[in-house]
Amino acid sequence: MTDMTLAPQRPAPAVWLGAGALLLGMLGLAIAFGPRLAALMLVGGAFGMVLYHAAFGFTGAWRVFISERRGRGLRAQMLMLALAVVLFFPALAAGTLFGTPVSGYVAPIGVSVLVGAFLFGLGMQLGGGCASGTLFTVGGGNARMLITLAFFIVGSLIGTAHFTWWQSLPAFRPTSLVEVFGAGGGIAVSLAVFALIAAVTVIMERHRHGRLESAPQVEDKRSRWLRGPWPLLFGAVALALLNFITLALAGRPWGITSAFALWGAKVFEVLGGDVSSWGYWQAPGNAAALEASVWSDITTVMNVGIILGALVAASLAGKFAPKFNIPLRSVVAAVVGGLLLGYGARLAFGCNIGAYFGGIASGSLHGWLWLVAAFAGNILGVKLRPWFFSRPAQPVARSN
Repeated sequence: MTDMTLAPQRPAPAVWLGAGALLLGMLGLAIAFGPRLAALMLVGGAFGMVLYHAAFGFTGAWRVFISERRGRGLRAQMLMLALAVVLFFPALAAGTLFGTPVSGYVAPIGVSVLVGAFLFGLGMQLGGGCASGTLFTVGGGNARMLITLAFFIVGSLIGTAHFTWWQSLPAFRPTSLVEVFGAGGGIAVSLAVFALIAAVTVIMERHRHGRLESAPQVEDKRSRWLRGPWPLLFGAVALALLNFITLALAGRPWGITSAFALWGAKVFEVLGGDVSSWGYWQAPGNAAALEASVWSDITTVMNVGIILGALVAASLAGKFAPKFNIPLRSVVAAVVGGLLLGYGARLAFGCNIGAYFGGIASGSLHGWLWLVAAFAGNILGVKLRPWFFSRPAQPVARSN
């Protein structure tokens, strides 16, 4: 979700810039690291297109439900998660997908997740977006979200410095519904919970408004698939399918924020700092990422793809027109929100994508704890927004 409206402009220049950068990036990755990373950049580009054109997000959907009891966005998220578990659980139970070893995001359930997710949820409403929302709105031309992204990276780096202490706090062992109930049982339990959440949103929305909100009507349906907007439910299905493709190519679900920590560490080391003694960066996978080229990092490649895909989508929609006259209070909210987003994501083993979407799609109970704690943080964030925003946000992507 963003907090600024972008005025229409001619799409051609930015379309060519975004599409050309995406193609050149894929070519360079294919030559340097092989076709798999090139394919993952393309998948990232598709994520960016879907997120922008379907206006699919988390921050605005949760805010609208909290403040107005409108649940269309939450129900779309439940559909996305339902399709994801149906696709993911059998593959995770088998341990392979199309011959590729696969594993999910399964993390401990403890104080770190509880606190981190709450901070992330608060940061969503102050920063103006979640992890995916920050990337696709940056690509869409929202200048304010560049500030959120910059401090998202700073917060992520600080989170890695404190990571070991937070992990020393009480926690239960990682638990997966796939391991406890098997693929079929885990799917049944998950679908029942998704249905319950969707039913609650229907009841609360009808109680407040008398009827459910209808989907916006599109005037020019002939060009909607090129210029948008796309139906919200189409976005839900597309994101689940793209996450499944990511699982097949990368061997794990879609993630975003680990790359922010890596970017922060790389910049910090260029400036003369040293993170190698920090516990987070001593883990084998993180240590290897720190030593390697940033372009060999799957999450980095996909994040860049998301930004470029959203740039293409915004340009096709005629809405790529960055504005830099940002009110001071909005800048302060972006700084504070970005720091909370980055710090919270490290503590909670991920963000709305890695912990919520990826965690629940993996059957991990930490994903469900993340949802509850982050939603609580969003409630506080909604209450604090009037301190920073003098008028209701006018998003470029209504549902993020």
